[in-house]
Amino acid sequence: MTDLLDGMLLRSTTVVGIVRDGKAAMAADGQVTLGETVLKSTARKIRKLYSDTVLVGFSGTGADAFALVERLEEKLETARGNLPRAAVDLAREWRTDKYLRELQALLAAVDREHALLIGGSGEIVESEDGIVAVGSGHPYALAAARALDAHTRMGPSRIALESIRIASGICIYTGGEIQLEELD
Repeated sequence: MTDLLDGMLLRSTTVVGIVRDGKAAMAADGQVTLGETVLKSTARKIRKLYSDTVLVGFSGTGADAFALVERLEEKLETARGNLPRAAVDLAREWRTDKYLRELQALLAAVDREHALLIGGSGEIVESEDGIVAVGSGHPYALAAARALDAHTRMGPSRIALESIRIASGICIYTGGEIQLEELD
């Protein structure tokens, strides 16, 4: 994160996505924090892409994240909605483009079959268990999602929602209005 206002960090994201049995869901908190102050509690951190067949959530610098989401959308169009292919194309461009290399963001993307993390150094990680998380509260949301998935019969939407709720009870940078998006 970049330093703002005498070293205070702008923190703003916890996103979790899950893929199960041809369904996918992603949830995110709405809080944006500057230092010890909540600036906003209704931020929208998830977008539906490619005719509502892909969900993407982001963390990092807002403008950088939006630029990368736009690039991913372009790559999805070129790849006809093939998320892994679009992610590889984006990562390749991210690594080689001088402008993109400066962007500080991390994307979580899911479709009905894949759960991916796409990083600024050109890395792509496909989740072994179909669960991905990014942002300041991601360790808590990820742990909660894995536990709920292993020990309950909840579906992807409920797991994503409850994971953000659990993370918001632990991480001071996670809170506000929860956004939930689904792919059935």
